Amino acid sequence: MIDYSFSAYDLEYFLLIFTRVTCFVYIAPFLSMSNTPDRVKIGIGFFISVLLYQVLTPAEAVTYDTVTEYAIIVAKEAIAGLIIGFGANICMSVLNFAGHIADMETGLSMVTLMDPTSKENISITGAMYQYSFMLMLIASGMYRYLISALADSFVLIPVNGVVFNSESLLNSVMTFMSDYIVIGFRIILPIFASILLLNVVLGIMAKVSPQMNMFAIGMQLKILVGLCVIFFTVGMLPGAADFLFTEMKKMMVSFMGGLS
Repeated sequence: MIDYSFSAYDLEYFLLIFTRVTCFVYIAPFLSMSNTPDRVKIGIGFFISVLLYQVLTPAEAVTYDTVTEYAIIVAKEAIAGLIIGFGANICMSVLNFAGHIADMETGLSMVTLMDPTSKENISITGAMYQYSFMLMLIASGMYRYLISALADSFVLIPVNGVVFNSESLLNSVMTFMSDYIVIGFRIILPIFASILLLNVVLGIMAKVSPQMNMFAIGMQLKILVGLCVIFFTVGMLPGAADFLFTEMKKMMVSFMGGLS
């Protein structure tokens, strides 16, 4: 006969694990998509918490005297889960930056569409990059790394062992801001270079044939060249995704270091 009995301490310890895992699920890439039902997110968080509870052994007992102290511990676990998930989620914002720059160069910056996952207006190229990289995230098994990193966070940061190192977290954000621009320009560098050469050619033609309306011709050529470059550089997206996923791993490790 299976014994389902458990103590109040076991329940309190499980709820702390469940809090960190659920907060991570609600903000991590792919898992946090708004078109995923909330019941599915809660179910994923619950079953991951059950598996982690079976293998985790508390380093020390979670002690508290009042309900307020326990609420503070719960809040610390929630913030830890949000920060770890945020470290992975902000890397996906590079795609919106790259798409915005690409649309500015090709003359499509006025065209936006509603992203059902974030419920925000994003550029067309940014949406293409976002869904392409999300597909590669699933195909490459990157989502398994996110879950394993969450599980490893309980080893590096035990339950009730969260320590907020503001200086380390700030340095992590500043490091990401520099990599943010570098990775974004690596993604759209072929488009940027092609449109730059096209602008040079149009400038020379404007001097040679001033009677031609280079403004009208340039807008059409920029869109045509931009779409052609995007089409012929699709094969380079896996390499760009590798840069992005490496940055995602680095940011998660960096943020976990700022919480330990």
